[in-house]
Amino acid sequence: MPHSDIRVCAVTKRYRGSATSALRGVDIDARRGEFLGLLGPNGAGKTTLLSIITGVLRPSTGTVEVRGAGMHADRRRALSAMGFVPQEIALYGTLTARENLAYFGRLQGLDRATLAARSAELLERTGLATRADEPVRQWSGGMQRRLNLITALLHDPAVLVLDEPTVGIDVQSRTAIWEELQAINARGTTVLYSSHHLEEAERLCSRVVIIDHGQVAGEIADMRTRSGQERLEETFLRITGRALRDDPA
Repeated sequence: MPHSDIRVCAVTKRYRGSATSALRGVDIDARRGEFLGLLGPNGAGKTTLLSIITGVLRPSTGTVEVRGAGMHADRRRALSAMGFVPQEIALYGTLTARENLAYFGRLQGLDRATLAARSAELLERTGLATRADEPVRQWSGGMQRRLNLITALLHDPAVLVLDEPTVGIDVQSRTAIWEELQAINARGTTVLYSSHHLEEAERLCSRVVIIDHGQVAGEIADMRTRSGQERLEETFLRITGRALRDDPA
């Protein structure tokens, strides 16, 4: 059986003052080298789960390990193995792209030579090199999303976690992000990808876990051999139902 790069074991989360749990006994393994999709309706618990996996929140009970390092017992080692792309644009608008990368690279502990080489490589790969010395507030949303991605790739992480990384962008930038993710996954990086968009999961993911009402509601074990089976949308609705969900994600 392949090693797990992310292991979520019996995780629960209840926010202070809440009568219900946001997460209830979640178990997930992201296997080494796979592209795992995390799907769920609004309010299902995906954002809470990603916040726990990336160390932003502590679980009420349960554990998270990244490449064998406990997120809270051995936080530094766990985080060093992981890159995280949040849904929000996490950039400094008054800084240039190159300055943003220099800042985040120093936070990740990269030396000057490695940082310069990785920045140049990633800017070129994502089509941003010719605009790298402009303040990013002047950029389009799609360009900012691409830079948001490569800040998480500077230290060449073994595991990449993404929360809705293509929200609100043009088709060209979305396709560029998809192609970059497919390329790094093909080179062995484990990817955990949270999305509302079933089209993305169908195109990118090797396996999908569906979260609903704070727990694992279903799994599609092999997305790449589904020819002739029911569409992902049909599977998703069968598992989660058709009732409208108007709570925040």
